[in-house]
Amino acid sequence: MTGRAQEAAELIREIVDIAVATGPSGLSRTFYAAQAFSALGTRLLQDPANPPKPEELLRQLFEALGSTYIKLGQFIASSPTLFPDEYVREFQKCFDRTPAVPFTTIREIIADELGKPVEDIFEKVDPVPLASASVAQVHAAVLKGSKKNVVIKVLKPGVTETLNADLSFIYVASRVLTFLNPELSRLSMVDIVGDIRASIMEEVDFTKEAQNILAFQNYLDKAEISGAIAPYVYLGESSTKVLTLERLYGSPLTDLNAIRNITGIDAAGADADDNAEQILITALNTWFGSVLACESFHADVHAGNLLVTREGRVAFIDFGIVGRISPAVWGAVQIFFQATASRDYTLMAKSLVQMGAAETNVNIVEFADDLQRIYESLDRLDPDIVVSETGDGNGIAATLAVDQQVVSQLLVDVVQVGEKNGVKFPREFGLLLKQILYFDRYVRLLAPEIEVVSDERVAFMDSAALQSKDRTMT
Repeated sequence: MTGRAQEAAELIREIVDIAVATGPSGLSRTFYAAQAFSALGTRLLQDPANPPKPEELLRQLFEALGSTYIKLGQFIASSPTLFPDEYVREFQKCFDRTPAVPFTTIREIIADELGKPVEDIFEKVDPVPLASASVAQVHAAVLKGSKKNVVIKVLKPGVTETLNADLSFIYVASRVLTFLNPELSRLSMVDIVGDIRASIMEEVDFTKEAQNILAFQNYLDKAEISGAIAPYVYLGESSTKVLTLERLYGSPLTDLNAIRNITGIDAAGADADDNAEQILITALNTWFGSVLACESFHADVHAGNLLVTREGRVAFIDFGIVGRISPAVWGAVQIFFQATASRDYTLMAKSLVQMGAAETNVNIVEFADDLQRIYESLDRLDPDIVVSETGDGNGIAATLAVDQQVVSQLLVDVVQVGEKNGVKFPREFGLLLKQILYFDRYVRLLAPEIEVVSDERVAFMDSAALQSKDRTMT
């Protein structure tokens, strides 16, 4: 048997195996996809003179196709190292809130998964969801007996089967296209799709999210970090499709009023600036330490996932998206953050070259100049202060806006200048860099007086190690 014939036989076997594994859901999803394509085609024919941009058309199609493709759109939006910037920007719209599943359906899922009536487990469950995303929604509840306040994250019905069928179809399509045109193998299409498939399927297995939280809590215990917490996981009230967690009360990291009113940080009474600095340093030390010392790092640290409790602790929530990085890359990450904090663009360029895969000899001076233009344009942007009435109507709340799209655009810009200068970044690095950019914005907006590089309270910076690594890049 020739090499191509053997390849074809292996491909056919793989397609058959996947078709058997997806079963009837695969066939129904294929029919559903055909309907979505037809509806979109009809819409285009109605106004052929003003067709939408390709990226807009693809985003509309993904939204019509449902949860799998919305998740895929979110993956694209979070992966500027893999996809063109216009697609990354357009697919930011896939992060918008999605319609909720009726509470009667949610009750049935909880009962089926936990093996007993909802009333036997929870004293009450709020039928109005706290949040509804593409694959899951969250409800507030009270545990029966202990009367503990919890949140229940519930996978929406049919999501796992739909994801499996859709992602298997996409994977098979990439395998067939690569077989028909071997030149496509240079684009690593199959590997990218395989990465997407593994990443999304892990995100909808709540036993994995529970493991991520437990690993983070274990890290906090071993590192003796008292200023940060993660929600307690009620394993007995959780499953693959249901995750019951301690309900943590707090305000987003950027809530200025919350920081001003914190009482637990300084018994002598710290002012808002001191509170902000200490909270940020705790968040910085905790997260950066977890990148190296924990099995995985939290890969979605926007302000809504970093809460400040009344006691002044930083609560890390929502561990659905995590990343992993090798200790070898960590040294370059430390250097990059040091360079970012001090705006040392030459050092920033050197660290990025060390983290990425340089295809040619990189001109460090040109790379540093490109990075300087990006950051200086960003630093000229004034932070937006959003002022609104408090929930009780008796006061005013002020919040610093850290726009996720601004951070994503900065990440796109860094990736683009990297590629321009011959540096390619893996997706895992893109996840990591995005979190670093979030923290950079938090420091610049909330506590600009912090000198991250020289501040002794910033424990993740080992000056001796930094100097040693700095010498290796000179």
